[in-house]
Amino acid sequence: MKCVILAAGEGTRLRPLTETRPKPMLYVAGKPILYHLLNEAKKAGIDEAIIVVRYKKEKIIEYLSKNNLGMKIKFIEQGPGNGTGAALLCAQNEITDTFVTLAGDIVTEASVIKKVMDAHKGGITLALKKVLHPHLYGVVELSGDKISLFEEKAKHPKSDLANLSVYCMEPTIFSELKSVGKSERGEYELVNLFIGAKGVVVDGYWKDIAYPWDLFDANEFLLSKMEAKTGHIENSTIEGKVIMEEGAKIINSYIEGCAYIGANTIVGPNAYLRGYNSIGNNCSVGGGTTIKNSILLDHVNAKHLAYIGDSVIGEDVNFGSGTQIANYRFDSDYINVMTERGWTNSGKKKLGVFVGDNTKFGVLSCTMPGKLIGSNCWIGSGVVVRENLEANSHIFVKQEVIVTKEKKE
Repeated sequence: MKCVILAAGEGTRLRPLTETRPKPMLYVAGKPILYHLLNEAKKAGIDEAIIVVRYKKEKIIEYLSKNNLGMKIKFIEQGPGNGTGAALLCAQNEITDTFVTLAGDIVTEASVIKKVMDAHKGGITLALKKVLHPHLYGVVELSGDKISLFEEKAKHPKSDLANLSVYCMEPTIFSELKSVGKSERGEYELVNLFIGAKGVVVDGYWKDIAYPWDLFDANEFLLSKMEAKTGHIENSTIEGKVIMEEGAKIINSYIEGCAYIGANTIVGPNAYLRGYNSIGNNCSVGGGTTIKNSILLDHVNAKHLAYIGDSVIGEDVNFGSGTQIANYRFDSDYINVMTERGWTNSGKKKLGVFVGDNTKFGVLSCTMPGKLIGSNCWIGSGVVVRENLEANSHIFVKQEVIVTKEKKE
């Protein structure tokens, strides 16, 4: 069976991580979200994927041309127009039979996709799941197994059954989308066809990656499923599980929990990793540095007495000696983050920093909890970052120096 993956979105809520990559190319457990999604789709019985791309499409095409999991993959570029319906219509010439549609920014497992495929008897079939915070999602009410109500991120939703953006459909969906026309926003909206569609409640794992901190839960889930793979380990204590790629080394270090160590990455000497950590390729972590519950992309250097907790760090980021990432409030309250939509409650009591690519931290610099630091930034020595920094920002401390000379008798 074929699947259509909608991967054209820009992901502005995921800034600064999406300044240099599309949201399906955000990494968890050492691989992009899109790779994990394709892997689970293949396990569910999908053998061909049509991926709708647009924003920074070359990142997706280049990666999957080298890592396609043995599936047949075709890329289609979405032209002008937004909305799930418009993206889906791009694939209409490739579909002649029943197919699966998946949002490109979710992390889920094969059992969820397979249950929708097995339950499908025609029309549209949606995967649904009970969630703790239904106001964050599109939710539905069911009458039997048919959808009788759909609400999109209502302040006081009438249901806790979230739409997971995992669908099974017939080719007639394309003519139906055109027949209902565009929404008030001027977009073809898939949700316009939900009333009367079949809903299937699933139990398997699912996570919508809407904000940067959503990556932590997905990272933990995927790491917990992976099999341990050891490599070059010298004089180190491993209290948990490590997954080491070719050329990775752990030297005179202590690891608690679960850690993915990318190819040619050196951990140590005297590094401490705890919680669920994913460290990319060609990184260097050592010299009294602690990494806790974090995701580091490729070519990150944190060699000298740094603390990085509950953070996501882009590619080619350098932490000067003594860099400290604060991740906890004095009052132990939830950490709010200033996003493009205003102050947003992360739902986390421990939250560090989200850093774009090619940013440099000077010695003894520090960041306050929940800050967003864009790509290509310079944080000078001794700076305390108290507000978000836009891409290409340089921030330094102006110091007043007073020199006195002791008078000798």
